Amino acid sequence: HAAQEANKALVEKSVESVLQVLTNSPLYPKFEIQPEFDTVIFAKYIVTVDSQDGIIEDGALAVKDGVIRKIGTRNDAKFWNTVGANVVNKPEGILMPGLINSHTHASMVYLRGCGDDLPLEKWLTEKIWPAEIACVSGKMVKESTVLAIAEMIKGGTTCFNDMYFFPEEVTDQVIATGMRGFSGCIIIEFPSAYASDAADYLAKGKAMLDKYAGIDRVHFTVSPHSPYAVSEDHLKEGHALAKQYNIPFHIHLHETKKEVDDSEAGAGGQFAHNSENKCRPLENLLNIGVLDESVVAVHMTQLTDEEIEKFSKTGASVVHCPASNLKLASGFCPVGKLLKAGVNVALGTDGAASNNSLNMFSEMRLASLLAKGVASDAECLPAKDAIRMATINGAAALGVADKIGSLEVGKLADMIIVDTSSVNMIPLFDVLSHLVYCCERTNVTDVWVQGKRLLENRQLRTIDVVDVKKKCLETFEIVKQALEQQSKA
Repeated sequence: HAAQEANKALVEKSVESVLQVLTNSPLYPKFEIQPEFDTVIFAKYIVTVDSQDGIIEDGALAVKDGVIRKIGTRNDAKFWNTVGANVVNKPEGILMPGLINSHTHASMVYLRGCGDDLPLEKWLTEKIWPAEIACVSGKMVKESTVLAIAEMIKGGTTCFNDMYFFPEEVTDQVIATGMRGFSGCIIIEFPSAYASDAADYLAKGKAMLDKYAGIDRVHFTVSPHSPYAVSEDHLKEGHALAKQYNIPFHIHLHETKKEVDDSEAGAGGQFAHNSENKCRPLENLLNIGVLDESVVAVHMTQLTDEEIEKFSKTGASVVHCPASNLKLASGFCPVGKLLKAGVNVALGTDGAASNNSLNMFSEMRLASLLAKGVASDAECLPAKDAIRMATINGAAALGVADKIGSLEVGKLADMIIVDTSSVNMIPLFDVLSHLVYCCERTNVTDVWVQGKRLLENRQLRTIDVVDVKKKCLETFEIVKQALEQQSKA
């Protein structure tokens, strides 16, 4: 019996040794069970912003590899394989698409509060442009952009369209923070610390497009500042570059009455377009062949009914920046008329130097209220349309509506959670109405971009806020000193 037990033990040990050798061999097949989903979210409501403006009560959404794989109710999810997934329960939350800030100058947070209570012409020529000449640098843009991204993420923005100097620094911070961003290949006639002239801006823009091609979450536009700051030839070159790379052509247009009046009066006016043609800037862009479906026209506060009709036929989009336009007394974008004419209208904050925040919930509310006042029609721009302007319309303007802007199976998981348990959200009769007229950016608790969680229970996960604030305060002190010296000169 003892011999039998000894032999049995020897056999078992031998088998174990053989199995160990086999399983450690590179030829042995490895079987690893992969979870079907990375993240599954349960929420009180899902606001899809799909073609039907669907709202799912007691909803569930599943993500795998940054893409939305399933959407349904909690009951539907009982049949999903959620083993191994990160399950997020938000019983008082609204899950909705991330907001798209379709026009901003992110790093201009370094000039927040500089030159307030001035009209655009004085604000630009007496405060902003001199400050930029004195202060702008790659380091400043880098540090300020991170601060701006932190502000946007905490406020529910998952994508922004930027126009500023040193766009490579903006792109690098988009990559580093997990944000989605459009960096503008800026074009302007005057020299800066970034480029010497318009040709230099164009060359650097093209080099940037080639350098960052194919990187996730990184997108681009060609961004001539305006018809009054860029020549016709360079507008044409920029437009050709946008066509070559199949990216948007992003420009300030018809921002103020003075811009239009000076252009009609001809060369010599401070804000006249760079053209020998005495006409309105929009008409001139049509004449030189650069106004088409690639165009993202920002502000558009000065429009006639005839211009709206002509613009609608081009397929171009408008970005409405209500807070900035009101603060600078630039005028009112006729959003109601544009939408009625079939024009795609998106929303933007503009830069923090003229807003003075990067708060897209505030822009939604203001856009809706302002449209009603301008049209003398309380039914103009209802809540659902304001939400579309801040999400899917922005995606359409930027050429990515097939990827982001709504919560649909197959789209990238750029999404946010809004808490409904806060005092400003009680009671809740209408989800869409609450998001526009009641919601504050502080109600945002969680943010994902392409399935990666950037904000968790109101805490940033990819940005060290303490470090960012420290660096920015040091930079801002240098800016402050430069502005003080400038004012004394």
